Amino acid sequence: FSAVLAQDCWNTLKATYTSPIAAGGWTYGLIANGFTRPRSILFDDQGALLVVDANSGVKHLKLTDDGGTCLSVAEKRTIIDSPELNHGIALSPDGKTLYASTADKVYSWPYDSSAATVGDRNRTLIANMSNTDHTTRTLLLSNKSPGTLLVSRGSASNIDEGAISQSAGHAQLRAFDIGSLDENSVPFNFPTQGTILGWGLRNSVGVAEEPVTGGIWTVENSADQLRRNNVDIHTDNPAEELNFHGRLSDSTNDQGGNYGYPNCFAVWSTEGFPNRGNMTTGDQFTLNPSSTLNDTTCNSAYVPPRLSFQAHTAPLDIKFTPDGSEAFVTFHGSWNRDEAIGYKLSSIRFSNGEPTEPADSRTPITDVLSNADTSSCPDNCFRPVGLAWDSQQRLFMTSDSTGEIYVL
Repeated sequence: FSAVLAQDCWNTLKATYTSPIAAGGWTYGLIANGFTRPRSILFDDQGALLVVDANSGVKHLKLTDDGGTCLSVAEKRTIIDSPELNHGIALSPDGKTLYASTADKVYSWPYDSSAATVGDRNRTLIANMSNTDHTTRTLLLSNKSPGTLLVSRGSASNIDEGAISQSAGHAQLRAFDIGSLDENSVPFNFPTQGTILGWGLRNSVGVAEEPVTGGIWTVENSADQLRRNNVDIHTDNPAEELNFHGRLSDSTNDQGGNYGYPNCFAVWSTEGFPNRGNMTTGDQFTLNPSSTLNDTTCNSAYVPPRLSFQAHTAPLDIKFTPDGSEAFVTFHGSWNRDEAIGYKLSSIRFSNGEPTEPADSRTPITDVLSNADTSSCPDNCFRPVGLAWDSQQRLFMTSDSTGEIYVL
């Protein structure tokens, strides 16, 4: 890392914890604070930043821009007052319809970006997604397939046996043709409708469409407290994952696969791994091998991750550069290992729609913005969640634990 910290701006806010460290060539600024739990973000066609503030609603931020990372909030207002909204947000290409999600439903509102207002009534587009534990419902409107909304639904527990059944609708990524709906349409039923892009996905919070090839990618939060053959392996296993789900324009290749959960998980560290055989990083394993479910089954019957990340780093968002050469990922950080890890923004190199690192890489990411001392995490550090590019290709990032927004 370089010694580059925040750009010297007259209006720069100061964090209450040790200032983050940026990689060489990067500057950053803390531009907003005072949120409850800011999660996903996006920009409208007027340059306003829309923020899902979990347990509060959707906030509209008008920014004062003094160049570079010297920005500040000129005006902040609540445009949707709804504590149930907890993560997902999307905006139609014409900027006139706003989408947001609760644990159970996806809603839409008429949106006027000039007036910074939404219509009085919302519509329910997708329903029946409620479950315990993993309750965020990430939304992504496809640019390559207009009118298609992707929705990611997590599992109902750490090891959710219900996710074994595709019809349960747990731990899945689905695509819905919301362009086919009109005012009289019945909402889509998540467990039984839409196109399954992937299942056996424990909690794939980050969802992105690669802008050149149209490939759909997710980042997966894998399981906690695992034991294999009754040996504790949880500190460094299983790996978090980068998964590929094909292209919306091609239903015959790489689409609709089962990625293994809750039967199989990806290896991160092979050190001390019980009965490892010849498995390496990225290979899939089961917890208690039997004649019907074993490591061979895991590696032949399920889709492996394209890349693996260190266990428990908790990736929550992924955003590509416009040319598709790089993807940025927020790592929210660990909670269940003695030495804290994650708590950073990192990048992945891509070429021709694919990561440049091999599937068994132990160095798949390059850190961009990190906490100076992760030993103070999670209580005294930023925990990144949502990402958004503005029209000048500056990258904005939320930190939910501190109620802040950064720009790089």
